[in-house]
Amino acid sequence: MINYYGSLCTVVYELLHSHAPEDELQFYLQYAKKEMKILEPLCGTGRFLVPFLERGFNITGFDMSEEMLKELYKKAPKAKVFESSIEEFSPEEKYDYIFITSGSFSLFIDEDSAFNVLVKMREALAPKGKFVFAAEITANIISDREEYLENSHIKTKEGYDIIFKSKSFYDKHKKILSTPSLYELYDGDKLLRKEEMDFRIKLYDFGELDKLILKAGFKGSHVFSDFNRRESIDKNTETFLYECYI
Repeated sequence: MINYYGSLCTVVYELLHSHAPEDELQFYLQYAKKEMKILEPLCGTGRFLVPFLERGFNITGFDMSEEMLKELYKKAPKAKVFESSIEEFSPEEKYDYIFITSGSFSLFIDEDSAFNVLVKMREALAPKGKFVFAAEITANIISDREEYLENSHIKTKEGYDIIFKSKSFYDKHKKILSTPSLYELYDGDKLLRKEEMDFRIKLYDFGELDKLILKAGFKGSHVFSDFNRRESIDKNTETFLYECYI
């Protein structure tokens, strides 16, 4: 399955990314108010959702990875989260604020999928609600690597070693960056098991999403180049942050 976080991948993710970057967390927090109903699709292990909960916000989350949600429940046993993909998500209530962090919108690699996500998020918004998300951009292209290279060597709390390796390929016509990943669990020199992940993201050019956002039924959007909400005026930035309104 493309972009599915399995058990070893989840362990590595949690060890490397257990806490949200402070500037990114503050960016998403600034839209939240205590009276709002808030939704975080693709909430993962809760590195954003849990800080929202700790601040007293009414937030719900969902993720398609059972392994990720198990880690979230360890941090917040009473969190309102459920297992679902965005494709299967059927909102039963309206939300004042919806956000997708960390460029995860780019996991929807074809235009139809991205459009359907935008439509679903717009339909889940209450009047005057906002959908805020980040998209990966073509400035972040990395060189092709045909052989697996080690990215991280991690020691687990049980004393095992996990080696994370990846390759990379970029389709310049579809603007899809593929990084096939391999996670290997060792006890000393003995390989206990391994897990593969087919990781792909769509990279966007400046302005590329604007028409799709309008087509999905939003009245418009603001595009920022960083977490200080500086307006994006061209492609010379590290990310695109979209604030979509209805």
